[in-house]
Amino acid sequence: MARVVVIGGGFGGLASAARLAKLGHDVTLVEASAKLGGALGYVEKDGFRWDSGPTSTLLPAVIRDFFRKSGRPAEKEIDLVALEPVQQHRFRDETVLDLPGGSRAAQLDAVESALGPGAGGRWISYVDDFAEVWEVLRKDWFERPWSPEHAPKQTRELLETRLSLHKMVTKEFKDERLQALAMYAATFEGHDPRNVPAWFGVWSYVEQNFGSWTLPGGMGQLVDVLADRLATRGVTVLTSTTAEDLVVENGQVVAVTVAGGPGGIGTESLPADRVVVAIDPRRLPALRRYVERTMPVIPPVISHIGVVGEVPELPHEIILHGEATITVRTNGTAPEGAHAWTLIGRGQLSEDIVTAMQRGGIRVREQVELRVDRSPRDLVTDWNGSPQGVLWQGRGTVRHRLGSTAPIAGVFLAGAHTTPGAGLPSVGLSAALVAQLIGPAQA
Repeated sequence: MARVVVIGGGFGGLASAARLAKLGHDVTLVEASAKLGGALGYVEKDGFRWDSGPTSTLLPAVIRDFFRKSGRPAEKEIDLVALEPVQQHRFRDETVLDLPGGSRAAQLDAVESALGPGAGGRWISYVDDFAEVWEVLRKDWFERPWSPEHAPKQTRELLETRLSLHKMVTKEFKDERLQALAMYAATFEGHDPRNVPAWFGVWSYVEQNFGSWTLPGGMGQLVDVLADRLATRGVTVLTSTTAEDLVVENGQVVAVTVAGGPGGIGTESLPADRVVVAIDPRRLPALRRYVERTMPVIPPVISHIGVVGEVPELPHEIILHGEATITVRTNGTAPEGAHAWTLIGRGQLSEDIVTAMQRGGIRVREQVELRVDRSPRDLVTDWNGSPQGVLWQGRGTVRHRLGSTAPIAGVFLAGAHTTPGAGLPSVGLSAALVAQLIGPAQA
């Protein structure tokens, strides 16, 4: 049995701690905030409740695998349901596309119907080209700890490509609407598609083949379920406790220096045989020099709004494409006769986000009764860093960020700042990779 300290109580840290405890290790989780969840959770005010972070997930098998590998199966704890449509896209020319997920044929019909003759075929051809990319990445990037020294040549060449997503997409499509559709995932995560590798487009393939899934009532409920799982597995949880640095002796981690704690513990060292870093490694002096050539993604502008009265019938998520890209999520809970929406802004947002939504065709500005605005600075403060992970700055980003293992013996990484990347599916997979590397406790 190893003494494992997990730093960070976001989804990556929670999933890592639960998996490792199930494998028989003595696990302590350290979280700087007073509550668990990181970006995952809820914002509540005056009877309104909004998801504070993700409202859906791709690759539901990642969540199901976590529950199976850490205790009771997902079906006994949560109710994952498929979203239909995955998103509604509204373009500058006022065309509207309800994009289905989980079906190639349905996407073909939807894109063809919304964007005109030939558009569906061009979109399907683009997505189909990622089938082989998915198989390569699935084996060597998503399901196996990344090792350029041991990876097949095909995978290395794919990950180190000079071809950017922007260049590939603009060559593939002359229709600006299809371009916006193909690059949405990258822009939503805060990246410039000119700096994102072409293989990032594989998420369009994942969405088409596996769909998008949510939890009725909000994804924030995952936090309580995961916290219960930690308690069941005997994980020691220290909230309001900041990990200040790693203690390293002869190249091996031996402890984590922490400060704070609910009882005002001051500063002390937690002995550790293994440490899982599920936060931005820049925050730990022992790791900072290894990631000095990377930058974190700047979070978006977020506004949670309470809308009263009758509203248009809208799906779970609407994307308004323009100079700025605004994502509208309608899944919050609200008092009777009201609605809880979340607006997320990316790009050149030169006006108030509610006004921008109004210009995008969702005209409810006069019905907004309540607002909770959260700037990028607010989000970094609330979340103790950026949950969007590492900013893509070209092909060198793969080499410059840390993988599942750190150069310090006994130190492992999970979360958005390591491989395979940001988003619930990738973060969940990062926790599975860490558990795979550390392995079961020895008798």
